[in-house]
Amino acid sequence: MTKFLNHLKIKNYKIKNSNRKLLVILGPTASGKSDLAIQLAQLFNGEIISADSRQVYRGMDIGSGKVKIQKSKDRSNQLYSEGIRHHVLDVANPQEYFSAAQYQKLALKAIKDIQKRGKLPILCGGTGLYLSSLIEGWQLPEVPPNPSLRAQLETESTEKLFQKLKQLDPQRAKTIDPHNKRRLIRALEILQTKKEIPSLKKNPPPWDLLILGIKKDQTELKKLIKERLQKRIQQGMIQEVENLKKQGVSSQRLEDFGLEYRWVNRYLEKKISYEEMFNSLYQDICHYAKRQMTWFKKMPKVNWVINNEEAIKLARDFLSN
Repeated sequence: MTKFLNHLKIKNYKIKNSNRKLLVILGPTASGKSDLAIQLAQLFNGEIISADSRQVYRGMDIGSGKVKIQKSKDRSNQLYSEGIRHHVLDVANPQEYFSAAQYQKLALKAIKDIQKRGKLPILCGGTGLYLSSLIEGWQLPEVPPNPSLRAQLETESTEKLFQKLKQLDPQRAKTIDPHNKRRLIRALEILQTKKEIPSLKKNPPPWDLLILGIKKDQTELKKLIKERLQKRIQQGMIQEVENLKKQGVSSQRLEDFGLEYRWVNRYLEKKISYEEMFNSLYQDICHYAKRQMTWFKKMPKVNWVINNEEAIKLARDFLSN
């Protein structure tokens, strides 16, 4: 494998039709997306655009699986990991709502900028909504926040919010996470402004796309999830959640972020034991991985790969045409 990579590695790799190319890397959590993205960026003169709904927030690093980043020494505040520039990380305050429309706008800007400089944009992440909005050219409703409505809805339980959405827009209720309070509030906020959530319109994306999906055996993936969870706790994930709470991030907000932030917060508030936290979180992450795969399998033209060498060969062929 090392010999194969050394043979491929070319400085300032020239991409044919560079202003039209977009490489996408997706897969379930813990499958190794970030490592593959960095490897491909190093080989093919690329930059990485995160497609993760929690990595957009500052201070949410270990729990979200964010790569270790360094800021550039100049005043541009560009972010790098292993020498590769990363985009759409740390762009939002965790106390504030960050919409899919906001994400889409920033990601499209980054793609255009990277292509303009003759480099390869690599979209990498596991948030299906973010990925599909770009790959399929979704036209997302740009509805500004309504603070008074949000304050009112915050006082209601997640169950009541879901039932309200179900009454107002049964179709949207079928696709939303009924336990995610912030998304329920956002859906109701759009309904308040638009009277109905508009039907999704799509525009064909303006790029040549190669979508690489990392395929893992379920037994192997569960093992990777458990090992990664243990590592994150050792790296200070519990302390990270403590710091967020000290900075004023509410318990409800941590609940909304789900997974690591939800279960660690419950542990810190002494609602569950450490063992309950670990086991519940592990099971929750495994279920999340299944939901991710359900979304990805509905996406068109995904090339599923079982190792990095296979992904590199596909990328090389794509970029040379």
